[in-house]
Amino acid sequence: MEIKDWAKIQEELLKAQLGVIRGYLKNEDSTEHERKVSRGRSKSQMSMIIDVLESTKTPLHISEIIGRVEEQYGVKLDRESVVSALTKKIKKGATFVRTSPNTFGLKEQQR
Repeated sequence: MEIKDWAKIQEELLKAQLGVIRGYLKNEDSTEHERKVSRGRSKSQMSMIIDVLESTKTPLHISEIIGRVEEQYGVKLDRESVVSALTKKIKKGATFVRTSPNTFGLKEQQR
């Protein structure tokens, strides 16, 4: 085995070890709620957004949605990604509606 191949293998092993260590440290620093969510009961971003909108019973501006998801789940959402995902869902006619610029609600709330 050449030294370059050996070095690549060592690099991958170290990356894997570092990932485990960072995961451990993250669990040490997280709240009890975050640990419960990370233990196999995690939700998708869309599920979290749906929960937030269901609990308010009214459409919310994207800033409010992101703030409430962070407050309830301890997850920071990327604004552009969320708006893009919600827009795609709206175009498919699934789950969400846009009631005004950057304001989203659940389709079932509009009935």
